Amino acid sequence: MKTKHYVAVAAFATLAMAGCTGQKNATNTSGIDLANMDTTVSAGTDFFRYACGGWNDAHPLTAEYSRYGTFDQLAENNQKQLRGLIEELAAKQNEPGTAAQKIGDLYNMAMDSVTLNKQGCEPVKPMLEKIAALTDKSQVIPIAVEMRRTAGIGTFFSYYVYADPKNSVLNIFQMGQGGINLGEKEYYLDNDSITKNIREQYKKYIAKLFTLAGFTETDAQQKVADVMEIETAIAKVSKSATELRDPEANYHKMTYAELKKQISGIDWDAFMKALGIEAPAELNVEQIEPIQEVAKLINTLPLSKSISYLEYNLLDAAAPTLSDDFVTARFDFYGKVMSGRQANQPRWKRAVNSVDGLLGELVGEMYVEKYFPAAAKERMVNLVKNLQTALGQRIDAQEWMSDSTKMRAHEKLDAFRVKVGYPDKWKDYSALEIQKDSYWANVCRAAAWGFNDMISRLGKPVDRDEWLMTPQTVNAYYNPSTNEICFPAAILQPPFFNMEADDAANYGAIGVVIGHEMTHGFDDQGRQFDKEGNLKDWWAAGDADRFKERAQVMVDFFNNIEVLPGLHGNGQLTLGENLADHGGLNIAYLAFQNATKDAPLEDKNGFTPAQRFFIAYATLWAGNIRDEQIRVYTKSDPHSLGEWRVNGALPHIQAWYDAFNITPNDPLYVAPEKRVNIW
Repeated sequence: MKTKHYVAVAAFATLAMAGCTGQKNATNTSGIDLANMDTTVSAGTDFFRYACGGWNDAHPLTAEYSRYGTFDQLAENNQKQLRGLIEELAAKQNEPGTAAQKIGDLYNMAMDSVTLNKQGCEPVKPMLEKIAALTDKSQVIPIAVEMRRTAGIGTFFSYYVYADPKNSVLNIFQMGQGGINLGEKEYYLDNDSITKNIREQYKKYIAKLFTLAGFTETDAQQKVADVMEIETAIAKVSKSATELRDPEANYHKMTYAELKKQISGIDWDAFMKALGIEAPAELNVEQIEPIQEVAKLINTLPLSKSISYLEYNLLDAAAPTLSDDFVTARFDFYGKVMSGRQANQPRWKRAVNSVDGLLGELVGEMYVEKYFPAAAKERMVNLVKNLQTALGQRIDAQEWMSDSTKMRAHEKLDAFRVKVGYPDKWKDYSALEIQKDSYWANVCRAAAWGFNDMISRLGKPVDRDEWLMTPQTVNAYYNPSTNEICFPAAILQPPFFNMEADDAANYGAIGVVIGHEMTHGFDDQGRQFDKEGNLKDWWAAGDADRFKERAQVMVDFFNNIEVLPGLHGNGQLTLGENLADHGGLNIAYLAFQNATKDAPLEDKNGFTPAQRFFIAYATLWAGNIRDEQIRVYTKSDPHSLGEWRVNGALPHIQAWYDAFNITPNDPLYVAPEKRVNIW
């Protein structure tokens, strides 16, 4: 179920799991592999191709990928190492209740295709029967909550416990829109031929799940209509991905009594009872209208339609853990239709991903012990300090900001919490049991454990030491609620971070990643949070307007990029990430200059230090992608496509023009007065 939890955590890229391979020797101390480049193309014509063409040619898309880039390459390589760690445990008889037993048994069940195919959909039959047995509309919300609480299945709307955006030290209950399995409202409402085809294929997928579960074709078609009616109705009143980027517009704190008044069609006492909690005195309803619509739908539609909707959400969520026919049906839609993939991942990869997703920090603790070098953390901490100094200098240099806003910006910068490598305290999984009954049953237990862990925080202080990514994740993030930047261990390896390379490559790669996350504290969303992580206007009069005016240049620039014939980028949706790339490049380049001013680096491989800085940055975004995935990302992803994080970002950086002698005759040239100039 693709509900979204809109804590405005800004990640560096759209990628999840990986482990760490440890440090490898670079091809040379320049940190640049010439084989990755295509110097038959000029830097000013297509810098993405110039810096990454060789890599792209050497890594064509295989059937299992809709996108394959440097992030994916690391994930794939490290996935093999995680497999080794996990399979070593899975081959043993482990003491019950130990981390080894939980990891090994879960993996073995995910790998046991014989048992999975024998069981078919039997593991979900008890819940299917429970849903089908509903006799009154008042039972719909309680069983929907039960599905969320005991199996992690989101349905009509989302809810979670996290920091109050305007009182960041306290965890409060929060609710928001959800309920649409295609993720974005446009998939239900747009009428271009491609989107209409996706809807038709989605209907076939829904029908397939019902027939696999034993329903007749006639019943399945009726249930398709029921599901589409409910999801389309919710989509019509849901906010778009772009609208969700406005934190103030998505904050509606109210008392419990006000909730009952504003959304009167839901028995909130029954809802809270099903959750197993006392009704909170106050809560935040991020988007009110979609939940009002849910109340209307449940109360006005026949009960049978809500039953169909709940049944479908169960089958869709469970499909990856059931027999091969369910797995294939789900892949045929989400993999082939939505993203253009031609073949599913092999079972071992899916099993590793599942274990990593459900037992993340258990796997992380095991991986860090074997693969993460302490020296990498020490060097990373020093890099972060240098980037903080450079960002402070960039803040001081901004003529459009008043002195009072600069002062507060410095206070926020100085208050950054920095997390590198792995958490100081690991999550406690002792209450989670992994049993040898069914794969789905254990997925449910893990989801219930996670839900109970989350709900236990209600009304308690925010744990600022908690990590929102596992150490084996190749990514990084900024969290405005805690004003923290986090760099998991897995990103601290080439091409992001190379212990054998000089400062030109490392500042151009991991330096930009650091600067990117720091800039998120001052992008269109992050700038609205103060140094304590509270949603609060701390800007002096007029400064915010000047910021917006400059940011609009970025919006307009990316709106004009044609990512596919007839399809343009969404500059407003990607504004935060584009600003972070812009700031990250400027900050990292300044930090690089500061670090080498007393001992300038030599030219290497025919490239100046400045050129190697920008080549290293571009290398991060090497990759190929299918048209179908481009469409998915353009509708839903706040990150621009990799190509445009190079060819769209660098033309706004003067140092890049200087390094490669880019002139007005070059296709990528942007006149100075038309360039973005923030941070």
